[in-house]
Amino acid sequence: MISPNPPPVVPNAAHLASASYRLPALDQDFLLSEEQRGIRFMLEYEKAEQVLQRWGVHSTIVVFGSARVHETGNARHAAWYAAARRFGWLASTHGGALNTGTGRRENVIATGGGPGLMEAANRGAAEAGAPSIGFNIRLPHEQEPNPYSTPELTFLFHYFAMRKMHLAMRANALVVFPGGFGTMDELFEVLALIQTGKMPRVPVVLFDEAYWRHLINFEGFAEAGMISPGDLDLFAFADSPERIWELIANAEGIAPVPSDMER
Repeated sequence: MISPNPPPVVPNAAHLASASYRLPALDQDFLLSEEQRGIRFMLEYEKAEQVLQRWGVHSTIVVFGSARVHETGNARHAAWYAAARRFGWLASTHGGALNTGTGRRENVIATGGGPGLMEAANRGAAEAGAPSIGFNIRLPHEQEPNPYSTPELTFLFHYFAMRKMHLAMRANALVVFPGGFGTMDELFEVLALIQTGKMPRVPVVLFDEAYWRHLINFEGFAEAGMISPGDLDLFAFADSPERIWELIANAEGIAPVPSDMER
């Protein structure tokens, strides 16, 4: 019986299959290794930066707030949601996010991209016909983007630090609706950046003064000598979306919108 011909020997098969032979840009094991964290950090910066530049996003208004607040929640939660939605519409309509002719968009609503009050602000922008940004973060329990941020401006970050950098670096204003630990973290991060001169001074507006006064004794920081009395002027309170926009518009020299203006 004649034996079949043995399969041809490929002398460099092991070389072709070696991990070292993969193109670095296509080698996921390499890119996700501990040693390449700096490269991944840079990629997270550059991807969002280049997309935002292509869309002509020159400045933003960052809106923080709880992911646990819903339109159909209790009366207070529903009121917060409605206010964030209304503010997203006001800022997008009157702040320059619709300026397509100039190729430069100002005061584009930017949120953490999730549900709740972030969703409400993105929703208001969408109802104005304006683009808005969702800076999502990968979490152990996956956060999915809300349906109202502009799909092409909806990002996913692994690193909180890079997400915070993109939230802060174009901000003309920070609007903080009621929230929990994450909202507090973002609020005090920005206040510290402004206080130390690492970020230009911009309006920081806290919505629902009663909520914030109940949680935090801001004056107590100054009374204890932990901050300067003047640091209390780094933020302001507002109890209506119109008042939020008025504070921001006054700071930017934009004509305010009448409080009785309808959609």
